[in-house]
Amino acid sequence: MSLALARLARRRLARDRSAVAALASLVLIVLACLIGPSLTGHPPERIYPDFVRVPPSLTAHPQPDELRPALQRLAFRMRVTLEDVAQEGDRVRLTLTADKPIDTRAFRLLSRSGLFGEARVLERSADDRRIVAEVPIRKRYFVLGTDGLGRDLLTRCLAAGQVSLLIGLTAALAALLIGVAYGAVSGMAGGTVDALMMRLLDILYALPFVFLVIMLLVFFRAGLWLVLVAVAAVEWLDMARIVRTQTLSLRGRDFVRAAYALGLSSRAVIARHVVPNTLGPIIAAATLLVPRVILLESFLSFLGLGVQEPDTSWGVLIAEGSRALESAPWMLAAPAGFLVVTLVALNRLGDGLGEALDPRHQSIVPKGGRQLSEPGDAETGR
Repeated sequence: MSLALARLARRRLARDRSAVAALASLVLIVLACLIGPSLTGHPPERIYPDFVRVPPSLTAHPQPDELRPALQRLAFRMRVTLEDVAQEGDRVRLTLTADKPIDTRAFRLLSRSGLFGEARVLERSADDRRIVAEVPIRKRYFVLGTDGLGRDLLTRCLAAGQVSLLIGLTAALAALLIGVAYGAVSGMAGGTVDALMMRLLDILYALPFVFLVIMLLVFFRAGLWLVLVAVAAVEWLDMARIVRTQTLSLRGRDFVRAAYALGLSSRAVIARHVVPNTLGPIIAAATLLVPRVILLESFLSFLGLGVQEPDTSWGVLIAEGSRALESAPWMLAAPAGFLVVTLVALNRLGDGLGEALDPRHQSIVPKGGRQLSEPGDAETGR
């Protein structure tokens, strides 16, 4: 692809407002998934037992009616009795009693809970069986609510996005490396070699994907790497067919014949002439491949064949949310929303790239220059 065609493709893509909006949405989602978990104030694995299945809201927790239950649970672990609770702004005054002298080291449980800060002893009896302490309250916000274990759902969705996007990008990269090489070699070889290579593709197409994953699970432990291997093993097939078709249409062109006449090897012709002239369909197909892989991983995780704890993905969160749909619908809506927005944006960006890279749509008209026909210049403008 010539530099002139590349500039024209960028102009076309910039004029497509929906494609630009899709690209901006993807950039925001990727940045949110990368840096968002460190900004929410909740580690992805942090469990808040007092806030199980809390609905989404902008209200800070713990609320006044949630203070006493949370403190009673902590007092039970401290082996003391919570005699009185008095909230004063962002601080709470506790009166604790026990049958034995109270060890102040037990106050560490308050700060470890994530809801309270370091306790400060205000009063204590002579026998240390009664202590009055003041504890600062740490405000917690659950914008998208919490899940069935009390984990912040926003943080979980952002951390799950890292895994889902990683699987999509890795599978797309594998499809590019394997599919482009296989399709280009098959198309340039032609004849019997091409026929045998295509029959191998037909055999691989005939293998049920879910059956392949189940067979892998028989010999290997389920996990992220297994999903990557299973998805990458089959998603290059379509890319190989696309590149083969493009290669068959290019191998009889004059610039390919001229390259052979100059003494270039088949490998050099493929690398320097065939593959660069198929970049348009390749890039568009790769962009559309990413959402398909993400959806496939979500399907596997929904069936329990994909990502396993402690790792998580949008598919895992959707599976958890579907089991709590009646009591906590936000557990399904939150990860499904992230997944839908990502898939729609990727598909729209793929359509926009396909149109921008299609040389049949417009011709190049440089400033003060002649009009260039894109199909011919894609071959000779190298």
